[in-house]
Amino acid sequence: MAIITISRELAALGDETACELAKLLDYKLVDRDILEKKIKIFGIEDKNFKKYDERKPGFWASLSQDRDNYLHYLKTAMLSEVGAAKSAVIVGRGASAILKNVPGVLSVFLVVPIEVRIERVKSYFHCNEKRARQIIEKSDSDRSGFYHYFFDTEWRNPENYHLTVNTGHLHPAVCAEIIKRLRDYFITEKIEERQVIRIKELTLAHKIKHHILYDKELPVHFLEVSVSENKITLYGVANSQVLVDATVSTTTEFIIQEKVVLSVRSEIQVIQEYSIVP
Repeated sequence: MAIITISRELAALGDETACELAKLLDYKLVDRDILEKKIKIFGIEDKNFKKYDERKPGFWASLSQDRDNYLHYLKTAMLSEVGAAKSAVIVGRGASAILKNVPGVLSVFLVVPIEVRIERVKSYFHCNEKRARQIIEKSDSDRSGFYHYFFDTEWRNPENYHLTVNTGHLHPAVCAEIIKRLRDYFITEKIEERQVIRIKELTLAHKIKHHILYDKELPVHFLEVSVSENKITLYGVANSQVLVDATVSTTTEFIIQEKVVLSVRSEIQVIQEYSIVP
């Protein structure tokens, strides 16, 4: 039981390696198509998915509620998939950042020399070297911007991954075997147990956040919910103590309905007359 995230440069054979790995381990493959279908169920339009998916939003898009909805439902879909499958290979979509510090999550980054990238892109897109370089630069810029904007992290920083693999001269099946060996060494029964607990905590925290913002539509800005050690902590900014009290009450009612026994603590700051651009 483990979750393996695959981050990759364009032309690093990320999808192919993920498919080989999922077959080798008998894990569920969670790729773009699965997450996109799940997100669209929640009402995210195709144009909005493409606007934010693995790319930094433009200025006006960054001010849109669609941006927040995309990230919220991306996390919803991802947590739903890993919660149900327990063992999964997730391709891209910021999974390494979303599931950072979760026990039993291995984060892998696939790279490839630029000359190999160019030849692969030329073959795939049927273009010349100049156009291939443009496609690579655009992809790198989009993915770097996506991680920086949504997760405040550096996409290419090796410190964010457990393993970096150069796929320039390795078949995806070989890459999958390398990753499997790390999984076999890294994952223990104790880590598996901690993973299950932590995923449940993250899922509950996300459900509470959804209930507050989307079901009850309470206007708490920058709301974050933490569930850990039998305690729920609410963070954010509200314009009145009445709103804070309503948020705590809503949370308490929700966990009672979920039949969860946890204490609720608010760290929401009250700033009167606070407003934000929608």
